Amino acid sequence: MNTAFPTSSLLRLLLTAATALAATIPIHADEGMWLYNQPPHDILRQRHTFEASADWLEHLQKSSVRFMSGGSGSFVSEDGLVLSNHHVGADAIQKLSTQERDLLRDGFHAGSLAEELPCKDLELNVLMEIEDVTARVNAAVPATLAPEQAATARRGVLAEIEQESVQKTGMRSDVVTLFQGGAYHLYRYKRYTDVRLVFAPEQQIAFFGGDPDNFEYPRFCLDIAFFRAYEDGKPAKTPHFLRWSTAGSQESDLVFVSGHPGRTSRLLTVSELEYLRDRSYPEMLERLNRAEVNLQAWSGRSAENARRAKDELFGVQNSRKARIGGLAGLQDPAFFGRIVAAENAFRARLSGSPELEAARDAYQRIAEAQQRMGEQAIRYRMLEAAWGLHSELFSIARTLLRAGEEYPKASRDRLREFRDSNRTSLELRLFSTQPIHADLETVLLTDSLTFLTTRLGASDPLLLSVLAGKSPRARAAELIGSTKVGDVATRRRLYEGGATAVVSAADPMIELARTVDAEARALRKLMEEQDEVKQQAHAAIAKARFALQGSGTYPDATFTLRLTFGTVKSYAEDGQNIPAFTDLAGLYARSEAQNAQTPFDLPQRWIKRKSRLALDTPFNFVSTVDIIGGNSGSPVVNRAGEFVGIIFDGNLSSLVLDFAFDDVQARAVSVDSRGILEALRKVYDARAMVDELTGRRGIRR
Repeated sequence: MNTAFPTSSLLRLLLTAATALAATIPIHADEGMWLYNQPPHDILRQRHTFEASADWLEHLQKSSVRFMSGGSGSFVSEDGLVLSNHHVGADAIQKLSTQERDLLRDGFHAGSLAEELPCKDLELNVLMEIEDVTARVNAAVPATLAPEQAATARRGVLAEIEQESVQKTGMRSDVVTLFQGGAYHLYRYKRYTDVRLVFAPEQQIAFFGGDPDNFEYPRFCLDIAFFRAYEDGKPAKTPHFLRWSTAGSQESDLVFVSGHPGRTSRLLTVSELEYLRDRSYPEMLERLNRAEVNLQAWSGRSAENARRAKDELFGVQNSRKARIGGLAGLQDPAFFGRIVAAENAFRARLSGSPELEAARDAYQRIAEAQQRMGEQAIRYRMLEAAWGLHSELFSIARTLLRAGEEYPKASRDRLREFRDSNRTSLELRLFSTQPIHADLETVLLTDSLTFLTTRLGASDPLLLSVLAGKSPRARAAELIGSTKVGDVATRRRLYEGGATAVVSAADPMIELARTVDAEARALRKLMEEQDEVKQQAHAAIAKARFALQGSGTYPDATFTLRLTFGTVKSYAEDGQNIPAFTDLAGLYARSEAQNAQTPFDLPQRWIKRKSRLALDTPFNFVSTVDIIGGNSGSPVVNRAGEFVGIIFDGNLSSLVLDFAFDDVQARAVSVDSRGILEALRKVYDARAMVDELTGRRGIRR
């Protein structure tokens, strides 16, 4: 398993990316996760002779879909057909699987609308409107307020804006913080909660090559899954959808990606990045490494264990490898030295006007706030972020406990997840009928309680209360075995009954949540207050950046819709040219070269139907588009706005894109539109789906 960069490749990447930090944003031709209401018109005209018209942008925006389980997708027919990655949809697919019918392993294909499977708790969002509410937010939070008062005021005005929007439009409404507090935009989404599984290939072909090939290239994956959005019990009518390109793309073609990148850290200060390098990433890796070992050991005990833990294990392994790559960048002295130099050069320019002068002490305020946050970070992560209490049943219990305490308050005074504007999404998750396996829950909670013990210390008073005189294993078994919150009817009754019903239930898992809740809330309050300090300081820096560099920049990613662009492009690595495209012949060659051993074995269907396939069909390809985690499932479109591929990964060199952009070696990896059609036609006999995608025939209602 290759989890490190090749030394020569890493050095070239870091030198290129670090040099970019010192220049005016954007630096490279393909850089930028752009807001749809602030697209890079001039850059596209000057560098690619492309005019992104208002109609073109609106169509792509409203064809794009956010998976609230984490990831992106797009409408690909007028009848609500949605395409995303298999690994984005894996959570939903896993929840539909049973020991007798393993849909992750065996795949699924609905031959008719009646056979499409309703997902347990999947929510899809489509961005419909954006409104700049920066002035209103800033007016409600005067600079004279103390951090605690400012945090309360900001929380209140955000809740008011969101609730007013929900009442006015009926749409999901989220105020998004941009430029780390430099701007606030209200995003309104059309929400779909009746979502059904239509097609998924076997996981073995969706994630061919497994962890060893993850974040590598060349790749050979059919990482796709189709869902359908429904309204009023019928397939949704979606006038904005992406036309399918049967011609695909070619080397040097301009392509666009419309998706929901999760989070980047390109605008963070040196002190914040030092914290990520020295504390946050190492602690995350410690947690991920122990979780991976624990899940692998448990999965190895039986095939059913492996099935139940499969999606959880994939998420852990994927996160672990991504964090290793990011940390490698932060730990490189040349790379980090250039970040420091770039910040110092910018700070040296902060004089000559009130806007610039106001930003001079912002860096120190951020450093001090980060230090205060760091002092309590371990306990915060263990308790409020539940690293030490990792269990679906614990999460349900805490939601019930806090719902009883939060809902009697005015919406503006509640924790964000309990605001009225978030209630529909919360209830969808809370009342999910997803299977919860007591044995897996016990394994996860045992491991996390053990982790809690090692980090807090065995004599910690709160830990002693949590364990109640038992070992982590015995305590986990007791809690999982005796709680009643796994029953949907029970939690609905407790939720609707409020605090009185929750208290009278005397449920041991709810009481565990109560045991840690006072300190967890206090830690959250402290973090929010210090985050308020940082937001105000970053806002001052953002104003200075706009004054010096203009407003034609993009903010860090926030799991909201962004437009990126680049070219289909090969690259050189370690003296070798890496072609932009792979093909189906390469898939079989890769399997054969590895003696068809797991994870390079192919599903029997692919072995039997090899002779049907045109093996020169493009399968995966790379481009220079600017992506990060959360972009998985994003559509790749050409100048005409036609679907030519779907993002599913990046190569190893892309793992530092969290901190700086590079287009020398960093590449986004996609499944080609031509490979998808070839597989649907000749491997899966999904002719009706191909007709729907290519516009030859609508769905059979």
